[in-house]
Amino acid sequence: MVRRVAVIGAGAGGLASIKCCLDEGLEPTCFESSEGIGGVWRYTDSTDSRRITVYRSVITNTSKEMSCFSDFPFPEDFPNYLPHSLVLEYLRMYTQHFDLLRHIRCQTTVLSVRKCPDFSTSGRWEVVTESHGIRESHVFDAVMVCTGHYQEPYLPLASFPGIESRFKGQYLHSWEYRDVQAFRGKRVLVLGIGNTGGDLSVELSRVAAKVFLSTRSHTWVVSRVSDQGFPMDMVSTTRFNSLLDWLLPSALTRRIKFRKFNSWFNHTNYGLASSKSSKFKIIINEELPFCLLSGAVVLKPNVKEFTESSAVFEDGTTEGNIDVVLFATGYNFSFPFLEESVRGSIHDNRSLYNCIFPPQLEQPTLAIIGLIQLTGSIMVGSEMQARWVTGVFAGWNKLPPPSRMMAEVLKRKPAVKRNPSERENLKMSFISYVDKIAACAGVKPSVMRLLLTDPKLGLAIFFGPCSPYQYRLQGRGSWSGARAAILTQWQRSLRPLRTRVLRDSSSSSWGWSWMCLLALPAALTAAWLCSKHPQAGWSPR
Repeated sequence: MVRRVAVIGAGAGGLASIKCCLDEGLEPTCFESSEGIGGVWRYTDSTDSRRITVYRSVITNTSKEMSCFSDFPFPEDFPNYLPHSLVLEYLRMYTQHFDLLRHIRCQTTVLSVRKCPDFSTSGRWEVVTESHGIRESHVFDAVMVCTGHYQEPYLPLASFPGIESRFKGQYLHSWEYRDVQAFRGKRVLVLGIGNTGGDLSVELSRVAAKVFLSTRSHTWVVSRVSDQGFPMDMVSTTRFNSLLDWLLPSALTRRIKFRKFNSWFNHTNYGLASSKSSKFKIIINEELPFCLLSGAVVLKPNVKEFTESSAVFEDGTTEGNIDVVLFATGYNFSFPFLEESVRGSIHDNRSLYNCIFPPQLEQPTLAIIGLIQLTGSIMVGSEMQARWVTGVFAGWNKLPPPSRMMAEVLKRKPAVKRNPSERENLKMSFISYVDKIAACAGVKPSVMRLLLTDPKLGLAIFFGPCSPYQYRLQGRGSWSGARAAILTQWQRSLRPLRTRVLRDSSSSSWGWSWMCLLALPAALTAAWLCSKHPQAGWSPR
């Protein structure tokens, strides 16, 4: 019987895990190695502690309505896309509202997590911690590891001949980057075109003498601002779109997406992506296309080698007088505190049952929270994982036998360990994954039932944003404010923009009412179809 739970890390996933433990009547103790909550969102200028943090200018890539905890919306007056300071403020509000701080022990490092001698029957773990030089040993019935996947900078120096032996300039990883001051007037080469590489290239172009952005990937660039000025993820992340992705052939859906991406600008002309490529990544950046168009950022292929002051690229071109090479090459995850028998079996999230549970354990009392890459908010995905896991610990949710879990893991387990840039291609559909975990937890919304009993809400869930509130409509942990939150989410997204209000006679409510009425038969048909084919990713059960 699980009662005492160790939660490792007080970032967003750790805070959600503490709260979910309390909801299930469990007794959590959270160990946080730094001096406060927030994880990567607690910004610091210092790099001395080696603690991973966001850079000063970072803005979220997912909007507030699509990123919040499912029973705790962001304040209405917060902007749709948030700087790190407001994300941290929100996490502090969440901590205070649910009285989580008393369960957190800051400046306490977890040194080891090992099975107790009677683990095969009890499932208990011995956790050794250190705080201010004092070591303590604890015994817990279960452990939730909430350290995420931004843990160790991935610096692939061996992939770039000459960077260590010949290059005389400076090289560093993006985790060391805080702001532009140290790069003023310099010629900078950024390696990697993920979201970070794109952001830093744009920011550096304002002060650097020249910025070169090197990539080997086909990359599509999208804006946070979508149709009619609404947040992009609110418009695109819908159950209707998810159903279309399932119904249509993958080649056709790719073609539709590429055409949509190219409607903003032709990515092939910019050297970013070709519609012929089946392997690609998507980044979010409004300013990068203009920086490329204006020459402030110059796109280059992969680096072949470095000389004393130059970079030689795979197309044979050379850029000289490079002062700084900035690696935007992502992070590796590691769990050095876990015993080797457990740690050695976790290569990436595909080594875990539903990306959470190590399947080889005799007792399912260890859960890895937040080791996921989704097309939407990881914060929302982590909270759903925590809800399911604590339900398992409390005995409400059941897992399959270890043999079945292992068999499922082996179907999707990678043949080799992948580096962070390759794991970008392993991103999972936000709706498909969160729906899957929600179904396990018994909190997945019943689209068919809602369309029949509450058509207004059902249509909002089917055609509107798949916001976190949908997962509080039914089952354990349901929230009385979920329906209202769903029906008012568009208004809340506009609220921070109402600093100058103009009248527009073209906007009226009757249009939406008529659209809902006409769409109801189609939505009912789609819901029935998915009930017959749950592999669509959101069966209405």
